[in-house]
Amino acid sequence: MPRIDADLKLDFKDVLLRPKRSSLKSRSEVDLECTFTFRNSKQTYSGIPIIVANMDTVGTFEMAAVMSQHIAVSSGSGQNDLEKMTSILEALPQVKFICLDVANGYSEHFVEFVKLVRAKFPEHTIMAGNVVTGEMVEELILSGADIIKVGVGPGSVCTTRTKTGVGYPQLSAVIECADSAHGLKGHIISDGGCTCPGDVAKAFGAGADFVMLGGMFSGHTECAGEVIERNGQKLKLFYGMSSDTAMKKHAGGVAEYRASEGKTVEVPYKGDVENTILDILGGLRSTCTYVGAAKLKELSRRATFIRVTQQHNPVFS
Repeated sequence: MPRIDADLKLDFKDVLLRPKRSSLKSRSEVDLECTFTFRNSKQTYSGIPIIVANMDTVGTFEMAAVMSQHIAVSSGSGQNDLEKMTSILEALPQVKFICLDVANGYSEHFVEFVKLVRAKFPEHTIMAGNVVTGEMVEELILSGADIIKVGVGPGSVCTTRTKTGVGYPQLSAVIECADSAHGLKGHIISDGGCTCPGDVAKAFGAGADFVMLGGMFSGHTECAGEVIERNGQKLKLFYGMSSDTAMKKHAGGVAEYRASEGKTVEVPYKGDVENTILDILGGLRSTCTYVGAAKLKELSRRATFIRVTQQHNPVFS
C-alpha cells in the first residue's frame, strides 16, 4: 500500500531569511572563502565553494579558467566510463576530484561503483550523486564518497518531475542531507534550483557546503556554442544532460526504453560570466551582513528561515 509523508517540504521560493542584529560594518568584512578537509580522501580544499554544473554548455574549459577552481573529472557508472576516467586520471595526475554522476543515485549498482572507485583511487576526493534523502547520503559516504550531490528534478532544464513524478523540494532536501552528511564528517553540494543570488544564499543557509549552478551560468561568452541572433535578440543554447540534444550528442539518440528528461532552450546572451559571478558573490556578502555571519561558513548557524507566500513585489517584474 502506498504511503504519504505528510511532513511539510519546502523549496527556495517558500522561504526568506530573517535579518538579525549584526556587528559587521560593511559587506567587505565578510569572508566567502571556505576550507574543508574531506572525510575519505583526507584532501583539503580552500576557495569560494560555488561550482559550475557539469553540463556540456556551461562546464567548459573557458568557464573553468574564469572560475579558477580544480576540473573534476566527471563520470557515469558503466564499465566504459570507468576505463575512460582511469585513462584521464593517469594522464592528468593533478586532477584530484572525481565526480560520479548518475540521474538516480539510489541504485545498488551505483553504491557498488562508488566502492570500486574508492578502492581504485584512495587519495582522490569523490563527489557522488544525485540523491535527496539522508539515509542515501549516509550510505554513499560510508561507501567511500566525500561530497554528495543533492537534488532530483530542481534544475531549470530538468523535466524529471513532469516525466516521472519523482523529486524533492530542494531546500528541505539540502537541510536533511546536510544534517546526515555532517554527522559523518561528509559534505554536500546543493545541485540545481537556484534562480537568483538569493537562492544561492538560501542553499548555503540550509547547510550546503558547495552550491552548483547551471542555468544561472548559462548564456555567457564562456559557455559552449555560438551566439544566435533572432529578431534583434542575442541568444545561446542551454540544455539538460538528459535531453534529446545531449543524448544525440553522446549516445547517438534517446534509447527506446527511456524518455528524455531534459529541455533544450535558448537563453538571452549575458556577456562575460565575470559580471554574474560578482553579482552572486555580492549578494552572498549582503546576506551574511543581514544575518550577522562574518564568514560564509557561519551562515547556516545564523540562518532562520521564515515561510512566505510571496518572494518579492512583482509590479515591475
